[in-house]
Amino acid sequence: MMCAIHAARRGRRVALLDHSQKIGRKILISGGGRCNFTNINAGPANYVCKNEHFAKSALSRYTPDDFIEMVERHRISYHEKKLGQLFCDGSAQSIVTMLVDECKKAQAEIFMDCSILSVSKKESFVLKTSRGEFGCESLVIATGGLSIPQIGATGFGYDIAKQFGLKLVKTDPALDGFNFAKPDLAIWGELSGASLDVNATCGDASFRENILFTHNGLSGPASLQTSLYWQSGMPLTLDLMPDLDAYEFLLSVKKEGSKVDIKNVLATKLTKRFAEKFAQVNKIQGPINTLNEPQLKKLAQVLNSWQVFPSSTVGYRKAEVTRGGVDTDELSSKTMETKKVPGLYFIGEVVDVTGWLGGYNFQWAWASGHACGISC
Repeated sequence: MMCAIHAARRGRRVALLDHSQKIGRKILISGGGRCNFTNINAGPANYVCKNEHFAKSALSRYTPDDFIEMVERHRISYHEKKLGQLFCDGSAQSIVTMLVDECKKAQAEIFMDCSILSVSKKESFVLKTSRGEFGCESLVIATGGLSIPQIGATGFGYDIAKQFGLKLVKTDPALDGFNFAKPDLAIWGELSGASLDVNATCGDASFRENILFTHNGLSGPASLQTSLYWQSGMPLTLDLMPDLDAYEFLLSVKKEGSKVDIKNVLATKLTKRFAEKFAQVNKIQGPINTLNEPQLKKLAQVLNSWQVFPSSTVGYRKAEVTRGGVDTDELSSKTMETKKVPGLYFIGEVVDVTGWLGGYNFQWAWASGHACGISC
C-alpha cells in the first residue's frame, strides 16, 4: 500500500493485487490489535541483514516522523508505550483505513481475493490471475515472509525470486519464542506464567526486557528480541539480576548475619516460584549465613549468566517476522529494483532486512515501500 500510494502520486497507473479477502491482516493483528506502527528510534542498527548498510538509504529518506505526519493528518490518536514504540490509542483498523484512503486518493486500484497463477516477462511483465490478466512495466513484490501462515503468509515472494534467478538468504522464524530441550522442559516447564526482568544475550546482541516461562519454553520481549540473532545450538545467556553483582549482593546479606533461607533471599530479587526452583536445581539450600563464600560465588555466577540451550524457536505460526529472504546483493538500496531483472522490485519483509521487536519492521515496510514507490 505504501508503494502504491507513492507510485500513483507520480501519475503511474497502479494495481495492487492481494490474494487475501481482507486487506492489511498483519497490521490488524499487530500490537494486540492496536498496531505498533513505528518506533521513533528506528535506524540501521536496529535491523539484521547480511549487508548491514543496505537499509540506510531507505530508512534515511522515509523516517518515523514522516509516517507520524500521515497518522496525525488522518487524526489518528496514538501514544508511546515504551522504548520509542508508538501504538494507536484505538484499533489497528485506523492504520489500514488510512493507507486504503491514501491509495484511493492517489487513484491506485486495489484488487482483493486475487490469486496469482503465473508471472512471466518478455518485453514487459504478464500476470495471469484469478481476476484476469495484468500487464505492467514495473512489478513490485511486497508479499511478506512465511510468518503466521494462518493469516495467509506464503513463500510466494521467494518463489518469484527463484524464478528470476535471484539469490536468497536462508529464512528462519524470528521475533519468536523458544522451545526448551526435553531435559530443561522437565525442570522449568512447571513455571509457566512466571515472568522475570533480565538482560538477555545471544551472540553480540543484548536486550533488557522481560522473559516469560511458557508450557514449552520461553517467550516475552527478551526472548523474542534475542531470537532474531539465535542460530541452532547457540546458548541464550540470561542475567537474572541485571542491576546487581549477584556475588556482592549475596555476600552483603550473609555478612549481615541473616538467617533467612537462601531461596527466600533470592525471592527478594526474583519471583518466589522461580527462586525456589532455581535454588533446588542449583542444589543450594539452608540459611544464607550457613553457606560459605565459594558456594555463594558459584551461585552468583549462574545468577548473572544463566545459560539456556533452546531446542528450537516455536516456528512460523507464532513468529512475528521471517529472518532472511531476498539477498540484498541482488537489489538497489536506493530503488529496491533487482539488478538482474529491470522493472522487478522487492520490498518489505520478503527482503533480507529484519528489524527488532517494537515497530521497526513496520518502519522498514513504510521506508522500503516509499523508496520503491518514488522510483518504480
